[in-house]
Amino acid sequence: MAEKKPNVNSQGEMELEKAKAQFDEFDNQVKEMTLDRMNEAPKLEKEEQTKLSSQDLAKSKDIYLKPKRALGPGKNEKFNETFRDEYNFQKEYVHIVAENNEIIGENIEMWTKPFPGINTEEWAIPVNKPVWVPRYVAEQIKRKSYHRLSMKQTQSQNNYAGSDETGNQYYGTMAVDNTIQRLDARPVTTRKSLFMGSGNF
Repeated sequence: MAEKKPNVNSQGEMELEKAKAQFDEFDNQVKEMTLDRMNEAPKLEKEEQTKLSSQDLAKSKDIYLKPKRALGPGKNEKFNETFRDEYNFQKEYVHIVAENNEIIGENIEMWTKPFPGINTEEWAIPVNKPVWVPRYVAEQIKRKSYHRLSMKQTQSQNNYAGSDETGNQYYGTMAVDNTIQRLDARPVTTRKSLFMGSGNF
């Protein structure tokens, strides 16, 4: 059954057509988004929640976190020894401050299993204080982000949808996406490549 259009005057009809064209353009842009393009989306910078001076760090105790519980691998699941060196690197402890950007101050609860054939672990990571965790825990926290899509109204003299009565010509809306860092793990020291293989760490 075809959708029934509302009974509107010619001005209203033009506005409906313009809105439909804008929605269709936005829809097409969202469909064309690839994972690569999404990963290139600009990251919205957030101010660090935790400011630690060198004196604060000197006074703080070294807290080494262990998993709350661990579940062994399945009976037929074996560790691939090809990845032994990478696993040894990933399980090294690194000094971080974890931050929860969505619910500020709430601890981070999560499960990890960086490689097949090893335990699945449950972790409770306190936020806004220096702690030591395995590198794979820090990296998993760092990966907790999502993409936010929005519509940006734009104007142009080159129009596919027609012009309004003021002479401005709309070419529709653009899909604009940003990467939002939901959880974060910041290195406590400035040593290079603490985790993530990033020059910033």
